[in-house]
Amino acid sequence: MRYVNRTVAATAILALVAGGALAEDKKTLAIVVKGLDNPFFEQINLGCQDWAANNPDSEYECLYTGPASSADESGQVQLVDDLITKGVAAIAISPSNAPAMANRLKEIAPSMPVMTVDADLSEDNRSLRATFLGTDNYLMGVMMAEQAQKLKPEGGTVCLQLGNVAADNINARAAGFRDTVAGAKGTDRLTGEGGWSEIEGCPVFTNDQIDLANQQMADVFTTNPDLDAFILIGGWAQFAPQAYAQVTDQVMDKLKSNELIIIAGDTLPPQVQAFNEGRSHAQVGQRPFEMGQRAPDVMIDLINGVDVGDPLYTGLDVCTHDDPGFCSQ
Repeated sequence: MRYVNRTVAATAILALVAGGALAEDKKTLAIVVKGLDNPFFEQINLGCQDWAANNPDSEYECLYTGPASSADESGQVQLVDDLITKGVAAIAISPSNAPAMANRLKEIAPSMPVMTVDADLSEDNRSLRATFLGTDNYLMGVMMAEQAQKLKPEGGTVCLQLGNVAADNINARAAGFRDTVAGAKGTDRLTGEGGWSEIEGCPVFTNDQIDLANQQMADVFTTNPDLDAFILIGGWAQFAPQAYAQVTDQVMDKLKSNELIIIAGDTLPPQVQAFNEGRSHAQVGQRPFEMGQRAPDVMIDLINGVDVGDPLYTGLDVCTHDDPGFCSQ
């Protein structure tokens, strides 16, 4: 898996689009993520840049953008509104708040192709987009549950850490986790199914805020000293290596003995480092670079009326200490 650590002034690029200052005669393929403050999305940006570097003669430009903060749901909706009004050729959206984004798309009724990437619209609104490109998020939750079951075959107490309450991709992972350990579809909360019970006060919602994610972990560990498993449905806390190290320092003895297990989503470089330091037991990684790299070609196909299929899944990678895979040092 390919990861590169560098940033791009996406907001400046958006300003160029607004002013018509991108390369002459280039049409814009826009990728709008939840927020520019999340390093996961920077990998989508790098995929977008890679596509541009490999297609210099294309009539299209790949534009990566999003609100400054992942918590700015209304800002993302407004940004999508602005891009559609300005007339981009196609747009790929990772909606923070799926219902809010769907409501605005219904109001705008855009004429250009709209797809989703990374996160989808809610099932009852998926007719508003042409296709979804990204992770099979329910399967990702299933795989996280399988790791928990291997490590804790008798089950135990668990806390799930989620992101935005209305993020379809995160909710799908939580559903996959709960259904798998419960052995039944449609499990809203674990209350002993398969030996697993969610503790009081959980799940916790980070609203995609990295500092809040670490504070929540610390609070849960302090108030629940007998907790058996903490599941980071997304990788938020691990995106701040120093803070995450401080939080996990307080439970390192339990982590080493498997008394407490941590399973986390994603495999960005700081997360791989945390895994190798024994600060998690398994990482289930998405492929965001591939999402950014493929999205422009999918949008071009949609513009040209090609049936691209729906959904378009990118793969998943699992790192465990028995089989670290690409996470090995």
